[in-house]
Amino acid sequence: MRFTIVRSGLGESNHDVDVCAVDAAGNELLSSGDPDRPMYYRSTVKPFQATAAIEAGVDVPAEHLAVMCASHSGWPEHLTIVSEILESASLDEYALQTPPAWPDSKGAQDLQQRRGTASQRRIFNNCSGKHAGMLAACVAAGWPTDTYRDPGHPLQAQVLDLITEVTAVEARPPGIDGCGAPAARGTVRGLARGFSGLTFDARFAPVANAMSRFPALVADNERADGILGRWWGGPVKAGAEGSIGLSRHGVGVAAKARSGSGTAAAAAAVIAADRLGMVSDAMREALAGVAEPVILGGGQAVGAMTIA
Repeated sequence: MRFTIVRSGLGESNHDVDVCAVDAAGNELLSSGDPDRPMYYRSTVKPFQATAAIEAGVDVPAEHLAVMCASHSGWPEHLTIVSEILESASLDEYALQTPPAWPDSKGAQDLQQRRGTASQRRIFNNCSGKHAGMLAACVAAGWPTDTYRDPGHPLQAQVLDLITEVTAVEARPPGIDGCGAPAARGTVRGLARGFSGLTFDARFAPVANAMSRFPALVADNERADGILGRWWGGPVKAGAEGSIGLSRHGVGVAAKARSGSGTAAAAAAVIAADRLGMVSDAMREALAGVAEPVILGGGQAVGAMTIA
């Protein structure tokens, strides 16, 4: 799919998006662009990283699983749950190896600064839930915690094996994600396969149910992926550099914007799902701002991002 940003009547930029959808049997239902183009999955595979943590012995409630799958925005509810995951493993924030950051949400950052927080913290990093889950997995399995990000660590080996299995694309050699953890490689088609399994394979039911029930913990109520998650009725997970995956009833939909635009990726995912008959009239109306985002100028609508 190709999207065009139109501002004040002028086409300003284009975004090409590779898209793929598959069913539970692995049959291709829809594709656009080059779904076999190599990519890093980035945060879209957090549901599988969380599953590896569960299989290593982590036992936490659904809200905690949702934050383990999250690229959270740093609101107090996110931070509280990250702390609780760490406390369940007798750890604290200082065990995290996420780079210090401010909350992703400007509102959440402003709140922390009004509270007197003077500097960035590791727990504010949007991947701190994933890292807390990884640390809890290491404690449960008796693995070292100080090297938990290393690609050769037993936990990371299990994660990469699992991602390779569910996507049918070799995840190695990994890159290094923005949070410092290994970044599995693959394709949009592989991501669609993996997400398909989230809602038909009982192995993934805990994370799928948690993500479906608590989309505001996985993202928030303002971002495109959070809005989509609120209406979709199944797991939705966005990743850096314009990647996204979603699943319902064994159908996996994945998109990757070559420009790195998360806005374009989310729009492509909604349009693909709609073409598959998976978007109701009410959902279509609610998700109009995701499928065709408004372009602002001076706080006023001056254009839109539309499919070419």
